[in-house]
Amino acid sequence: MAGGNERSVKALKEVWRRAENSLCADCGKPDPDWASSTLGVFICLSCSGIHRNIPSISKVKSLKMDHWDDAQVQFLAKHGNAVTKATYEAHIPIYYYQPTYNDCQVLREQWIRAKYERKDFTEPGKQLPYSDGVKEGILWKRGRDNGQFLPRKFLLSEREGCLKYFTKQDAKEPKINIKIDVINATFQPVKIGNPNGLQITYLKDNKTRNIFVYHESGKEVVDWYNAIRSVQFHYLKVAFPIASDNEIKNRLTRNFLKEGYMEKTGPKQREAFKKRWFTLDHRRLMYFKDPLDAFAKGEVFVGSRENGYSVQKGLPLGTQGNFSWHYGLTIVTPDREYLFTCETETDQLDWIEAFTSIINQAMTPQEYAIEAYFKFKS
Repeated sequence: MAGGNERSVKALKEVWRRAENSLCADCGKPDPDWASSTLGVFICLSCSGIHRNIPSISKVKSLKMDHWDDAQVQFLAKHGNAVTKATYEAHIPIYYYQPTYNDCQVLREQWIRAKYERKDFTEPGKQLPYSDGVKEGILWKRGRDNGQFLPRKFLLSEREGCLKYFTKQDAKEPKINIKIDVINATFQPVKIGNPNGLQITYLKDNKTRNIFVYHESGKEVVDWYNAIRSVQFHYLKVAFPIASDNEIKNRLTRNFLKEGYMEKTGPKQREAFKKRWFTLDHRRLMYFKDPLDAFAKGEVFVGSRENGYSVQKGLPLGTQGNFSWHYGLTIVTPDREYLFTCETETDQLDWIEAFTSIINQAMTPQEYAIEAYFKFKS
């Protein structure tokens, strides 16, 4: 709080200390130390950078380093996060994904622009580009075999309950027709190598298939993402009429619990350990030779503790397979043990924490059915 009279500094501190202003107004990160002098919200450093890119809407200042005059402090006191949210977040569709500080830049930027620049949520019933129940357009899709990104026409239809893509714009028949209830979508800018990279995952014959896409426009790719969530929400409302909106919301797209490299050995536990890319998608642990593979080389079901599943630090005594990483962990299932090694102790502990979070959750009836399929397949 550089400069300024003592009275203004004290008043600013009092507003800043309000409970409503203890989290960033846009991403929920604790202890925000920036604020918008034109919107009246308290925000974190990362979100302040996004605000700085829309200067016609928001002018940001540091709460610690910048001078705030009496009028600006009074504006903050009159507004603050609660009042501003009541205006700019008054009518958010329940399916719209509200990002947190753990989410990628494009999601957070489009959330902020949707609120303050486009004012998407200030009035009820506003027609939004992801709420029509149908969306059609071009996305750049990575080829399964050659790894090249090529433009492909995608069509999302609530009426048909599916997502299709076509290899040619004038093609009458889609290359793939995916039922909306088996789709997941998650942003993967680092893995795909594009800030707007989106991974679309779906089940085919109970096996996971990945599609990697992007769009040059951050707004367009986020619109696609929320359009998928919108169509899913309305499909599930029909399929599960007695479920609450929040129950259905929790069944929409989800982020992966953990991804990264580990080494694994085979079922005999004497084979050499091989480096693989692993994705933990709720109870499905999938492993790939390459992070951008379309199909998993294998999948492991991770059940609950009460059904005989556990995760243990380290490898069983006498493990014979050759491995180059020395931070082991063991997944125990009713049928066998799965052995993995991690490059660092931090990776090992992070994986153990992720597995533990799933194992400690009770299984749903649908998950018992998935477990039965995995046992039948093996």
